[in-house]
Parts: sequence; structure tokens; C-alpha cells
Amino acid sequence: MRDCLNHRAGFDRVLMTVAATFLTVSASSALAQDQARSSAAELAIEAAIPRPEPANVPPPTASDIKLDTTATVQDSARESVKAETAPAPDKVETKPSDVATTPAPEAPKSETAKTEPSKTEPAKTEPAKADTATSTPAAPAAPAAAAVPAAEPVKAASNVPAADQPVADRLKDIIGAKTSRHFDRKNERAAIEKFYGARDFAPVWTQGGSLTTAAKGVIARLKDAASDGLNPADYPVPDFAAATTPDALADAELKLTASMFDYARQAQSGRMHWSQVSGDILYPEHPVDPNEVLAKVTSAADASAALDSYNPPQKLYKELKAKLAQLRGQTDGPVIEIAEGPALKYTPARGKKQAEVVVEDPRVPQLRAKLGITENASDTRYDATVAEAVRKFQDGAEIKATGILDDKTVKALNSPKRDKQIDVVLVNMERWRWLPRDLGVPSLGDAYVILNIPDYTLKVMQGGQQVWTTRVVTGKPGTHATPLLSETMKYITVNPTWNVPPSIVYNEYLPALQQDPTVLQRMGLKLEQNRDGSVHISQPPGEANALGRIRFNFPNKFLVYQHDTPDKHLFARDERAFSHGCMRVQNPDQYASVLLNIAMPNEKYTPERVRSMYGKSEIDLKFPTPIPVNITYQTAFVDDAGKLQFRKDVYGRDATMINILKNSRGKDLEAVVAHSQPSYARPATTLPSGVAVANNGGGFGSSGPNFFERLFGAPTPPPAPVGRRPQQQRVFTR
Repeated sequence: MRDCLNHRAGFDRVLMTVAATFLTVSASSALAQDQARSSAAELAIEAAIPRPEPANVPPPTASDIKLDTTATVQDSARESVKAETAPAPDKVETKPSDVATTPAPEAPKSETAKTEPSKTEPAKTEPAKADTATSTPAAPAAPAAAAVPAAEPVKAASNVPAADQPVADRLKDIIGAKTSRHFDRKNERAAIEKFYGARDFAPVWTQGGSLTTAAKGVIARLKDAASDGLNPADYPVPDFAAATTPDALADAELKLTASMFDYARQAQSGRMHWSQVSGDILYPEHPVDPNEVLAKVTSAADASAALDSYNPPQKLYKELKAKLAQLRGQTDGPVIEIAEGPALKYTPARGKKQAEVVVEDPRVPQLRAKLGITENASDTRYDATVAEAVRKFQDGAEIKATGILDDKTVKALNSPKRDKQIDVVLVNMERWRWLPRDLGVPSLGDAYVILNIPDYTLKVMQGGQQVWTTRVVTGKPGTHATPLLSETMKYITVNPTWNVPPSIVYNEYLPALQQDPTVLQRMGLKLEQNRDGSVHISQPPGEANALGRIRFNFPNKFLVYQHDTPDKHLFARDERAFSHGCMRVQNPDQYASVLLNIAMPNEKYTPERVRSMYGKSEIDLKFPTPIPVNITYQTAFVDDAGKLQFRKDVYGRDATMINILKNSRGKDLEAVVAHSQPSYARPATTLPSGVAVANNGGGFGSSGPNFFERLFGAPTPPPAPVGRRPQQQRVFTR
């Protein structure tokens, strides 16, 4: 019995100890779940609940408790049980406040990692048995994990390799400072910020300090800039090998990008703006987009080719590039010297009375080789072919083009100004950069008109092939020089009225009236004077009209156009700069039919059909799709036979450009230079007595339509408001 009682008392002590431990753990877990429960009201309720006093007894032994081998008890829980069942100090009471302020034990990391974020509710626990009460509940770990705020998504910075991160940090600092040390142009700075910002400022030209394939391609293109007529010194390449620090690599990165921008911009638009050369040049601007350059070059499989694509794509430009390489490499081959001797002259046959005169000379084979004549290379005869080649050489060397091999020509042949020829080729390549990239219009098979002033020729091109060509007369050097421009021909006028330009009226005709009041009448010109005193002079359509029978209209601010002429004899001359700026066409009826068949192929125009329209009334033939017209200045070009040709610098454009390129280093040649604009004003004029006035002062109260409107027509009026009748427009006869 005593044994039974002893066992019963021992069991009671064990039971009370386990219960106290369970309550302590439960209170601690509840505190971890919700700290808000520690309010005064809740604590009061908990205090009112009777709790068993901890027994001051030694811990149970294995003989007191038989463990349940089917329960799962974690090692950490076992350690917790040992800590909780340690001998308690004497006279220590577990008060409600003590329980409430006891911090919850931190959940093991392994348990937290296993907790699924979606499961935020504490797991339900079955009633604990005496032999499982010491197991630590895992449920409190879930609310603790849920209370941790979600981590922000990782940004693309993690995509920057660790080896490049220091360089990226320096690039971010430099670009963020918005300094102009590397980029002077606002659009380039904006492109840099956008491009590098999108890649978290990771370098594009290096990886781990080594050059990328794209960087090697860009550097190769910049170093070969001379082959495209550019100066490699204008596109410095940084020394990446010497850049061993993040600062140096970031600086080299931006310097190479800046050089790439400069190359792309100047390869496409030129080293100098056309306004630097003259005020009578007007080509459409086609600047590069720095954003497009960055995207195109850095993503291309061949960065060198991508950068090279900003050079002109035209065949004539590429042919000049090839000839430039040959000129620079001429010293590698044998030098051909032409010996001194008597003058050689070829005399063509003139009918039956005078036979052809061909002289022979042992120097002719060397002369043929020097001039690139491959046909009959060993022939000693100074025939028509050799004489024509000599004449062209003389013309390009600015020697009187006679076709006679004299001492001056021999000296020029033996001492070719190779450096000057190279300079001429370079400025011609530069002028190609001013022209539009697409000379023609795609809807018409890339058709366009191109006129070369120094060569005095006009060509119609379509599909990359020459369709038709003719001789032209261009403007005289000086104030009457034919302007360089790109416009679109919109219509042809048959039987045009000649509206005399104001410059001719006030500089030539009005002074002539002071000497002879009847001069205009005798020339078939009509003078009109408005009530404000302004004067307009015109010539009605007809065979004697200064514009001939056809005018080709491509409206432009210079008031120039192409036209027929009653004076055909000038087309027989080699140099044909005689007009006031407009271009006279040798065969206008053929020219018109060619253009009309391109613009309206179903109409089947012929020169005969065009001539059938000749009369005394103006007829406008409008093109459904305008045809581009490009007026160029090519003093160096490659002909159809592959021979490099040089022409006289009739307007001095070459000399001006060479001087600018050689003596204006350090200046911004790309800046636009403002020039005075053409004026259509017609000031009041007092006419001498005896001058016949067509309207006798009864014309317009003001100066009437300006010269541009008389020449090309008034601008299209805006549409009339809905519900109103359109006002009648005054029609002016050209």
C-alpha cells in the first residue's frame, strides 16, 4: 500500500511538472502569435484563470515515465524539454505577468525555410498526451514568417557581371553628372543616358576588361576612315590596353562611343555643312539619330560594316573611293615618263576636200599607257582616240583643252599633281555626302534626274541604269552660277511664258531702257507697271521665246528651272557656262517624252506627240508622282569605261572646300552658316518717256503676284469652310 501511495505521489508530481511546462510553452507561443493580446483586459482574464503551482520536486527519472516510441519528438523540442524541466529555484511563482512577458522562442531556420508563404494560418494541434506534451509545436513559426515583409524584386543590376560592376558604377557616375566632357551635342547625351541606363550602365565595348567583338569592329572602321575620304585623326581611338582601372575603362568606353558618333554623323552628312561653301547650295538635311547608331552598331553581327553603312551608298561614290585608293598607291608602280619632242596634233577629216591627218611618234605607246588607253597599246599613231584622251587630261589639269600634245601638256603629264588630284577626289566624295541617300523615287523604279554642272551633262536614271542623256548649258560663274539642289519636278509646261527674273529686270533691262526706250518692244517683251510703281516684264509663248518650247518645273527658292532654247549653237562648245543660272537642255522634246513615259507609262508619249502641242497657249502636263531632280557638282567622277575623269572647277567650289578642310581645323565645320535669301521684291521704278507699257499703270494696286507665283503658280488655297461657297481665285497667266 505504501508502495502504491509512494508511486501515486510520484506520478502526481510528474504530472504537475509536465502541466506547468505545457502551460508555459503555450503562453509563450500565444505571445509570439499576436503581441496585441497583451492588453490590460486580456491579462486580467488570464490572471483570473487558476494555474497550478510548480512543484519543488526533482526531475522525473526514466523509471517514472515510460516514453511512447510511436511519437515523433524533434531534437530541438527535446532540448526545450530539458531546459523547461530543470530544477526551479525555491519559492519562485509563475505569475500571469511573468508568463505574458516571456519572449517567444525563435523558430529554427530550418523550420522557417520549410514554411510555405501561402500558409499563414497556424496549424491545428491535436490534444497533447502526457507522453507527447514536450513536443515543440511548429505552428507558431508560420505567423512569424508571414510577418516578414516580402523582398522587392531583384533589378537588372544582377545582370551586370561582377567583373564589370566597378566600370558600370563609374559610368553611372559620369553619365549622371551630365557633363559635356565627352559629348557636346544634346541629342547624343540623351542617347547615352537612355542606352546605358537601360543596361544598368554595363560597358558595351569591354567585358571583364577585354575588348568585345563589336569594339574591335568599330575601332577597325575608325582607323580606316581615310579610305572613305575622312581624317582618322578626327575619330581618336582610346588605348584600352592602358586602361587598367574602372575609371580608365569608363573613360575609354565613352571616348570610343563619342568617336563612333562623330564618324557616323560625318560619314552620312559630311565633315562640313554645305552652307560653309556657298549660299547657292540647298540640299535636304539627313542627320543621323544617335539612338539608332547605338542600337544598330552594338547589335550588328559586323559592327564595322554597320558603321560603314553611314557612308553614301551610290555607285559613283564607291567608284571614287576605289580610285582614291589607286591614287594613293600610284607610287608603288613604275613611273611612266613622256619624253620631250615635237608637238603632236590630230586633224580630223573635213568632207572630201581635206583628209584625216594622223602623225606617228615613238612616244605614243607611253602616252597611251599614261592615259589609260588599253586599245592598240603599242600603236605609234597619234589618232583621234589619243587626241581626245589628251584633251580630257588638259581639261582636268586646267590647261587649254586643244588635244595637242605640246610641251606644257608633257610637263603636266610627267609631273602629275597627284596630291591635288587626291584633294579633288576627297572634296567630291564630301559633296556626295550632302546628297539624299535615295536619289530616286521607289514607286517609279527609283527614277531621278541628275545634272553635273562641270561636265555640262544631264542624265535620266531608272533602276540604277542610265535611260537617257543630253548636253546642257549652265549658269555663268559668279552671281549667275547654277545652284546645287535636290528638288522634285512636278510638271512640264509646253509653250511657256518667260517671266523675266527681277534680277534681270532691274540689273539689265531697266538700265537698257534708259538708253533705248524701245529695246523691249524690239525684243518682243511686254512691260507692265502696277499702280505702286513696280515693274513686271514677260515674253509671251512662241518660237522666239527665250525658254523655247518647253519648261521643266521643279519649284525652288532660287527660281531656276530647265528649259528649251532658241539658241542651239552653244551646245557644240566644250565649256557651256553661259546662262543666268537656269539650265538649257539640248533635246527638250526627247527629254519631255522620257520623263512623261516614266511618270505616266500608259500614255505612250513620243517626241512627235510633244512637238504636236507647240503653239501659243501654255499647256501644263502634271506628273502624278513628282520625279526627283539632283543638281550636282562633280569635278571628279568615273566614266562608263571605268576611267577617272577630272573637270575644270568652273565655280571654284573645289578650291573653297580644300582651303576650308586644310585651314579650318578645330572649328565646327558642321555648323550652318546663314546666307541672305533670294528676294522677289520689285521696287517702284520711274520709267523714261517713250517706254511702251502694256497696262499703262492700270495693273494691280500692289505689286501683284511675286515672281515665284508667276513662275510656278500660286500656293494651293485652303479649303473653303463647310456650308460656304469658295471664293473665286484670281488666275495669273505665266
